[in-house]
Amino acid sequence: MPLARPPFALNLFWRTFFLLAILLAGGILAWVQTLRQLEFEPRAVQAAQQIASLVNLSRAALRFSDGINRIAVVKTMSDQEAVKIVPREPGDQWEPFETDRFTRLVANDLRNRLGEATVVARTVNGVQALWVGFNIERDPYWMQAEYARVQPLTPGTWFIWVATALLATIVGSILIARAINRPLQDLSFAASRIREGEFDSRLDESTLTSEIRAVNIGFNRMARELAKVEEQRAVMLAGISHDLRTPLARLRLEAEISVADEEARRNMALDIDQLDAIIDKFMDYARPDETRTGPVDLTQVVVREAAAFRDTSQIRVSLRLPAGLMVEGDDTELGRVFSNLFENARRYGRTVETGVARVKVTHVQTSDSVIVTVRDHGPGVAIEKLDHLTTPFFRGDAARTAATGAGLGLAIVKKSLQRMDGSLELANARDGGLIAHIRLKRA
Repeated sequence: MPLARPPFALNLFWRTFFLLAILLAGGILAWVQTLRQLEFEPRAVQAAQQIASLVNLSRAALRFSDGINRIAVVKTMSDQEAVKIVPREPGDQWEPFETDRFTRLVANDLRNRLGEATVVARTVNGVQALWVGFNIERDPYWMQAEYARVQPLTPGTWFIWVATALLATIVGSILIARAINRPLQDLSFAASRIREGEFDSRLDESTLTSEIRAVNIGFNRMARELAKVEEQRAVMLAGISHDLRTPLARLRLEAEISVADEEARRNMALDIDQLDAIIDKFMDYARPDETRTGPVDLTQVVVREAAAFRDTSQIRVSLRLPAGLMVEGDDTELGRVFSNLFENARRYGRTVETGVARVKVTHVQTSDSVIVTVRDHGPGVAIEKLDHLTTPFFRGDAARTAATGAGLGLAIVKKSLQRMDGSLELANARDGGLIAHIRLKRA
């Protein structure tokens, strides 16, 4: 039974990508916060130093200038430095500069440099700027400077830096995840080819990563060994079929010639046929798993296999299938599936009253599959033994010491359906009998 897929399952590439992205993004945010803290106080000191230097230069320039030259100096500073010097009137209305931690640091540093009497304002008479009040001898003045001179890095600047770093993180995470995931992708692809019977898969044994190189070497060695085992199995199966059937044919011939008793000769012939059938079962179960599927007329296959059971004193098959019921599969494999199911019903699904196995074949179609039901009206199987019926050599009735089968019929059915991406489910009917549900893909 396949395991349920988690609702948010990720493949290895995306798992690696997200983990790397989260790690690097967290590192970027931590560094950004650290840099903000580290540059906060130095930037405030630097801004205060620049403003204090402007104030001192302005004070020195105006102190040693006469009235006419003082006007020229003020005009030059206003034109070239965007700094204005204006007289400070007693009626000026101003608002304190300190509004947050950064501005408090700037204002305190300015007072330390220029004196405790220095006034630092952000608006004077409704005009917003950086205003510094100072005295030249006994005359009070305002110096008006651009507010941008003392601003920290704006959120827009931080956003651009962080966005650039995150974009680089995403690109780097993709490249790293792809590099990490590539060897595992190659291994997964090679393993899928091995599963499909292609043993010529080869992985790179010269890669620089020692662990991956060891895995690739081991996988290639395993593929070579599996190829040898498969080749030996094919030779062995062909040899078994030939070597066992040859003496059976001689036994049949000798029985026909040498045994005079008619009943003994018939029983010997039945035993030889049973051995031949058991060999066929073993050969069917040991066949390679590779099967080429295509559109198959399921109704035609079931009719053909049911027609092979002509003895109505042992089995009677009732078909309720529409003409042209197409499924994805293999004609030979599907024939083997229904042949084994009918044979299993003939042996173990006979009713107590008549001694005849009555088999009914019906179907149900879904959007992407066809479910065919094969049911007999026999005694059924104990509920605790249902899951073991498809186990090789298991018999539903342990007392059947004289059973003529090899115990592989339902195991062959299950294996054949798996080759065609189908499935088999077994259950007991409410009113007696065994039910086999066969699920196949619609063509």
